Amino acid sequence: MGKDNKNKIIVHLPKESGIKKGAEEFPFMVVVSVTYVCNAKCPNCPYTRSTIRQTYKDRPFIKPETFGKIADECGQYHSYIRVTGGGEPLLHPQMIELIEYAKKVGARIGLITNGSLLTPDKADRLLAVNTDAIEISADAADRETYAVVRTGLNFDKLVRNVRYLVKRRNELKSDTRIVASVINQKAVADKLESTVAFWKGIVDEVQVRKYLTWGIGDPEQSADPTPYIPDLPVRVPCPFPFERLNIDSRGKIEFCGYDIAGETDFGNVNDVSIKSVWQGEKFNQWRELLLQGKFEEIGICRKCPDWRYRSWNYNYWNVLKKAERKKAKELHIEEHDIGGAATLLGDE
Repeated sequence: MGKDNKNKIIVHLPKESGIKKGAEEFPFMVVVSVTYVCNAKCPNCPYTRSTIRQTYKDRPFIKPETFGKIADECGQYHSYIRVTGGGEPLLHPQMIELIEYAKKVGARIGLITNGSLLTPDKADRLLAVNTDAIEISADAADRETYAVVRTGLNFDKLVRNVRYLVKRRNELKSDTRIVASVINQKAVADKLESTVAFWKGIVDEVQVRKYLTWGIGDPEQSADPTPYIPDLPVRVPCPFPFERLNIDSRGKIEFCGYDIAGETDFGNVNDVSIKSVWQGEKFNQWRELLLQGKFEEIGICRKCPDWRYRSWNYNYWNVLKKAERKKAKELHIEEHDIGGAATLLGDE
């Protein structure tokens, strides 16, 4: 169990493990690493602390045709494309056009950005197509702390960009939910409460994230190592393989978000369909191993240090539901469906 910042009890364990209802045919979310280029050097970032980006020099940005194929298939199921990567997505020279295309063919979009390149022009275009969610990796609420945790970026520019985004969203009454995230790391621990309060005064919702090491970072930098998932006689599986999968900039399909170095390989989306992989023998075998507690038989799961912080309920869908409620209340409009696993969460 755990508590969010409203002191509401959240149960992190699933009522029952297994593929999530509604995701049997196709994942709720396809997490796409659209770039391995960044304009920041955040000390907590596993890409800053490793040479992974160098291994993607052959494909620093996803090809438009690869992203288009992903969008076409996700659009058939109204599934989310979570636009992220080993860098800043808005550095992709065609990112806005790709998001516009994905929305046109019926996919949902959840963009993660550090906000530095979220200019009025880009914001207007993202809002015009009702980008489903824009998540700002903020991490701080003052210049000094921001300079430490978001090295290379400008705090005043960030605030200016986000305020404009929210103002225009409200004027247009766009469906876009706007969220800020804050990693609970030692550099901000004594300012966490004020940081959350600052961003809650601007955006729809704030998600406080655990500090994850990805097997690369320093676990001593976490300000809250309390696990969501406790050690039990049979280890509770991570929820990710039961609701989503990952695709890198080359189009390679991977098992889960922990695999940032691209060690797993379920084929390339340029050659195979997401649906065939999701329902395929290998993916199902690995899911079954997780359900049986046989994590040691899956290399990427055997060495994952972050599975304890993968809540089945305090997650992206929960954050979007809260963001939608606040947005709808402030704009005096009806709440809109956010899709995916959110329908399973009730009032959590």
